[in-house]
Amino acid sequence: MTKMTATLRGLFAGAVIATAPVASHAQEFINVLTGGTSGVYYPVGSALATLYGEKIPNVQAQVQSTKASVENLNLLQQGKGELALALGDSVKFAWEGNADVGFKEPLAKLRGIAAAYPNYIQIAATADSGVKTLADLKGKSLSVGAPKSGTELNARAILEAAGMSYDDMAKVEYLPFAESVELQKNRQLDATLQSAGIGVASIKDLATAMPTQIVSVPADVVEKLGAPFVPGVIPAGTYEGQTEDVATVAVMNFFVTHEDVSEETAYQMTKLMFENLPTLVAAHKSAENITLDTALTGMPIPLHPGAERYYREVGLIK
Repeated sequence: MTKMTATLRGLFAGAVIATAPVASHAQEFINVLTGGTSGVYYPVGSALATLYGEKIPNVQAQVQSTKASVENLNLLQQGKGELALALGDSVKFAWEGNADVGFKEPLAKLRGIAAAYPNYIQIAATADSGVKTLADLKGKSLSVGAPKSGTELNARAILEAAGMSYDDMAKVEYLPFAESVELQKNRQLDATLQSAGIGVASIKDLATAMPTQIVSVPADVVEKLGAPFVPGVIPAGTYEGQTEDVATVAVMNFFVTHEDVSEETAYQMTKLMFENLPTLVAAHKSAENITLDTALTGMPIPLHPGAERYYREVGLIK
């Protein structure tokens, strides 16, 4: 019996030694939270997820399509994602805990990775609707994005700055980009307001399918909005039939994580992003505006220590 016990103990010890290395290399997950598949967040997030899965040892990375900014930030707070894209005003509201826009309490776990690219407010109306100016939206049907999404928060703010509200519309739809455009193509919607990178696929689809008017946001409205909004321009030729520059308003996007993500993982996510920018640009042209020079511009929340480590390494933070 004693001999058998000793043998069993030896076998057990061998099993522990054999399995120990496996435990030390436990797989880590990086879930990249994005937006609708026809927006800009999704292709950029997909490129990052692929990059992280290939370049960070023992990491399984995936991309998740969501309702964008507000949902992304709440999911990060709950630990249901490791990296997300979100609009600057949404990040600011989340940190403050603005219940009116979908944050019941301050999301204190949020941490910054980097400024991304500016979102441009792009209002596209069917030519048949007769909508040529922001004021022309009164009495028309308008889609403003998913409820309490970053786009919808932008829509509320812009209409308020222009002296309007949803009550001035004949109908308000709360739909993702692609679904909004499908309604327009079916003559069931006059206009869509989309907060996205220049050349968003949904509006390209609309302008290719039918005559489309890109509606400007006047300078006085931009001035009333104030920070974090800034003037922007949708260059001529961005969309089929758009022969002139269109003045609008822009707001910066941010890459955000949370405090429970390890310093090493946040460091690798930041480092790989900036060392592989051509990969992101190949995913979507808007990524051309992601630069190390502007990585910390307007960051509304504390940096993650892993991101800070990278910025000190490259001399951006002294």
